Amino acid sequence: MTGSALTRDGLGRAGVWTFAFEGQPAGRVREAAAEIEELGYGALWYGEAFGRDTVGQAWLLLSATQRIVVASGIANIAFRDPLAMAAAERTLGEAFPGRYLLGLGGHRVDDTAVEVDGYSVPTRGKALTTMRRYLEAMDAAPAHGPAPDVAPRRVLAALGPKMLALAAERTWGAHPYFVPVEHTALARKAMGPDAFLGVEQAVVLDTDIDRAREVAARHVAGYVMSAPHQSANVRRMGFGDEDLAGGRPSRRLVDAIVAYGDVDVLHARVKAHLDAGADHVCVQVLTEDPAALPLPQWRELAPALVTG
Repeated sequence: MTGSALTRDGLGRAGVWTFAFEGQPAGRVREAAAEIEELGYGALWYGEAFGRDTVGQAWLLLSATQRIVVASGIANIAFRDPLAMAAAERTLGEAFPGRYLLGLGGHRVDDTAVEVDGYSVPTRGKALTTMRRYLEAMDAAPAHGPAPDVAPRRVLAALGPKMLALAAERTWGAHPYFVPVEHTALARKAMGPDAFLGVEQAVVLDTDIDRAREVAARHVAGYVMSAPHQSANVRRMGFGDEDLAGGRPSRRLVDAIVAYGDVDVLHARVKAHLDAGADHVCVQVLTEDPAALPLPQWRELAPALVTG
């Protein structure tokens, strides 16, 4: 496993995970990132779709903060050459020592052409082989600029046992997304005790349970209908046709993937992941407006998640 003088304690027990920055102006992103840091969260994870490039987003977040770890969750390997990714990782690591965590993945890395919003996403081959070769190419990339004193940490978006094993073998660890607590226990077993395990957990902070469940169900449906790797993983976890049929996920599946209710309920789900073997849980707050920054929820959750 790739070593680092930095410890997983630098991320704390809980962080924030969000896609909401992609649609926000840069000034608003800076303000929100600074507040997330002040709230005490240990890490700020962000996704990459077709908003900001992951490298530019990292620079924006790192330059707006002073201490918090900024983590890509994930940088899509289908979007950039490994040489470019290695240079960006090295630059961010040198400019912001110990604060950049590179999460790598890309569920559209297969042999089938895929279009997203009319854009044809490049294909690179089978996921496991492609990821191994991508890591090898990053490691082999020549470096002529300043090098960081400590190499930035890397994690993989890993779900299945083979990708989890690769994460433990070749990187700092894994960043599973859209998983139940049971997956966390299996991931810890697959990777062993030493690899980092940073799990994403979707939550809806709303005591109107029917409304919260509807928000949660839309989130789950979006993934099981459009992301084959996520459907395959929940099936691997014991969910069947009755849970995924008709574009309407079962309540059992929704409840396994998303925690919804009051602060105590959400805190309990985070604790369950930690008890199952996670080192860190990054919480994705879902709201009725996916593009809105959930600042009120981040504020309300912070006391329980950061110190609870």
